[in-house]
Amino acid sequence: MELQQFSLKGKTALVTGSSRGIGRSILLGLARLGANVVVHGVRAGEAAESVLAEAKALGVEAQFVAGDLSAPQGGKACAEAVLAAVRQVDIVVLNASIQVKKAWLEQTPEDIEGQLRTNFIASLEMLQVLVPPMKENGWGRILTVGSVQQKKPHPMMLPYAASKCAQESMVRSLAVDLAPHGITVNNLAPGVILTDRNTDALADPDYLELVKSKIPAGYCGESDDCAGVAQLLCSDAGRYITGQDIYADGGMSL
Repeated sequence: MELQQFSLKGKTALVTGSSRGIGRSILLGLARLGANVVVHGVRAGEAAESVLAEAKALGVEAQFVAGDLSAPQGGKACAEAVLAAVRQVDIVVLNASIQVKKAWLEQTPEDIEGQLRTNFIASLEMLQVLVPPMKENGWGRILTVGSVQQKKPHPMMLPYAASKCAQESMVRSLAVDLAPHGITVNNLAPGVILTDRNTDALADPDYLELVKSKIPAGYCGESDDCAGVAQLLCSDAGRYITGQDIYADGGMSL
């Protein structure tokens, strides 16, 4: 039985960094609710083609837009390309990010700038382009994807954690400004999720056990554990939720 308040039929959703991992799961989760989707990645390839095919198999429209969010004004350029392709974006999920795992004393200016630009600056640039049409339409959903590192920063990823904190601050500011226009703005903060980003580190059984010992639930999450939260926050089922920082982390942030 379809729950009408979760339906996204007639809506278009952009999910950045959606050819793999958490972004892919969120995009397909929104497609299952009926949303037409825009897959984003730095470049086209087999991963993007795979998620496009899977989305189309769900009976929705799907297309790919490339964009390098680490480039100067990359967020603006990507958002403009999306609007040129689909004209209207109702849902924006800002998932794309990069992380450089180094001691803070070893982080180069290029490392720091790349993480801040991709993880925060590009998000703000994209919203400057995509939000005005949402305001005119009187409906919109913005979901940023943060990290448990907002509360428990990894000692080898200081700039990454700081960029996620900046993004969450942006969420709280925009939520107040955009609520009168029917637009909700929230942050989803995953914990340790079994994606290809973590494959190498978690392949070490001793390290895996150490990580799981810090998670009250006792296990690492899957990408799909983030999709249900996104379905709530991006639909009318979550219309009264805004400005919130919601953790999908098995309790790791506690």
